[in-house]
Amino acid sequence: MHTVEILKALIGFPTISADPNDDLIAYCADLLRETGAEVVIIKDPDQPKANLYATIGPTDRPGVLLSGHTDVVPVAGQSWSMPPFALTERDGKFYGRGTADMKGFVASALSAALRASKMELKTPLHLALSYDEEVGCLGVRSLIDMLAVAPFRPQFCIVGEPTQMMVATGHKGKTACRVTCTGREAHSALAPTALNAIHLACDMISAIRAIQTDISRTSVPDDDYDVTYSTLHVGRISGGVALNIVPNTAEFLFEIRNLPADDPQAILERLKAAAEDLLAPLRPDFPEANIVIETTGSYPPLSTAQDAEVVRFVKSLTGQNATLKLAFGAEGGLFSTQLDIPTVICGPGSMAQGHRPDEFVSADQLAKCDAMLDTLLDRLVAGL
Repeated sequence: MHTVEILKALIGFPTISADPNDDLIAYCADLLRETGAEVVIIKDPDQPKANLYATIGPTDRPGVLLSGHTDVVPVAGQSWSMPPFALTERDGKFYGRGTADMKGFVASALSAALRASKMELKTPLHLALSYDEEVGCLGVRSLIDMLAVAPFRPQFCIVGEPTQMMVATGHKGKTACRVTCTGREAHSALAPTALNAIHLACDMISAIRAIQTDISRTSVPDDDYDVTYSTLHVGRISGGVALNIVPNTAEFLFEIRNLPADDPQAILERLKAAAEDLLAPLRPDFPEANIVIETTGSYPPLSTAQDAEVVRFVKSLTGQNATLKLAFGAEGGLFSTQLDIPTVICGPGSMAQGHRPDEFVSADQLAKCDAMLDTLLDRLVAGL
């Protein structure tokens, strides 16, 4: 099957992270099994979601892994000019939710797998399709657990996030946190006698901003990234029940996106120290005052050396010499740090089109991805 034909089918599955992906996985499994591929489905025990891991070619040696996630971000609140879950071709572009991020690569990888099944591969081709990447790289972890005890791990991994077919050697890590601030309630007419938890949250946010400013000024920059330093960002805040009640609880969410050289735990320790500095003068009058910082999710950065064998190998597939690093997160850091698989990121499209209405991938980008994977198949036939 042609890549576009497969992409049309994939876009038709509305696999928003909050919803099931099992129908899409079943479709992919059926395609692969019909060719004789060895397919393993790793189901989530609590919801109708699953990972897929497939091998085409010999199973007694390491191969090259093509990795992609199957979930997409929501379309609610976005103004689409065409159906988000039906592939639309217009002026050399293919529109639909997930075309760039990252079903375009998944379609190309599946098409390559079908072609590979008709070849005599000396080195196997592996496919890994995951779920819940968009909400913290959650689903892939059970697949990584499976590979951790497998007799053979892939020799290389290519994660197909959109890079406009350039080879990316790094991405930032992410640590997501919830902060709960506790104060003391009162009638708003007596506000000075109470401890406003929203004000406390705002003070803590100010501390986060101060640490961010310090990091931006004093840390060693990595100029390969668009944003050259680690970042802290507050994305949501809530608290209070009525205007005439001083709130006793407030909560906000923030994240750290760290360069590989920066330790997010060290940043968290600075934040916890800042919280204690805020609380110390309050506790004599308000012993219940508190600021609790909880980590709700994290994934590691990817940091592959520029001269690594996997970088040279994938450059030889794309014909490009330049590399880049990505501000957005991906599953690459997990394959690299948890399994020690040399990993790069390379896929069709641009994240500038991802997560937006009228998301698209160009026909030219898909053709370049197909060409890269055709070259890969030639190498697998030759045994790398």
